[in-house]
Amino acid sequence: MSPLRLPLFPLPDVVFFPETVLPLHVFEPRYRKMVADCLAGDRWMAVVALRPGWERDYEGRPPVYDVAAAGEILQAEALPDGRFNILLDGRFRVRIEGEASPGDLPYRVALARRLAEVGIPREEAVFTARLAELRQNHAKLLAALGQSHAELVGRLTVAGARPGAIIDRIVSAVIPDAATRQRALETLDVGERLELAVGALAELLGMVAGAQGEEESDDG
Repeated sequence: MSPLRLPLFPLPDVVFFPETVLPLHVFEPRYRKMVADCLAGDRWMAVVALRPGWERDYEGRPPVYDVAAAGEILQAEALPDGRFNILLDGRFRVRIEGEASPGDLPYRVALARRLAEVGIPREEAVFTARLAELRQNHAKLLAALGQSHAELVGRLTVAGARPGAIIDRIVSAVIPDAATRQRALETLDVGERLELAVGALAELLGMVAGAQGEEESDDG
């Protein structure tokens, strides 16, 4: 099977996941052209994180990670000055195997292959318990941050959603470290991704609890 050809949107510290929606404000001329071309075509593109050191060659072809997510533009608002506001709907992971010759295009085009998840491990009861723990810790974190909205939690962890999608949505929504998010994106084994997410969320909860404890001590 020939690789997919996907317009490539490299961004610093942005890790895009399948089954999430990413709002983007597109202002650089090359990416305004890319969005216009996408809207005139099949509306698909890939968003990929830039590797460390990207600042040295941002205007050219800075290095990117091998794993990205492909998505479809759900909505697009064209602004009078040529900029766009878009909503990108994540569909699946891809591995970037190369790039097409740009020709006259000002933006990069990835040659990529779709990646499939490795399913739930045999120890399904253990997996289910750990997934429940992730959901509970997610709710605790939102409550600790004063953002405990039942509607938000419901959207992220809706009943019937694939476990991999639930993990991706929680990591995307609450894990601030871009390197951890990228590792989660690259982890195709759902069980391993769950353990990564549980650990990252537990660490984040500990940091929040510690910061709140220090505030209470200062107030005392």
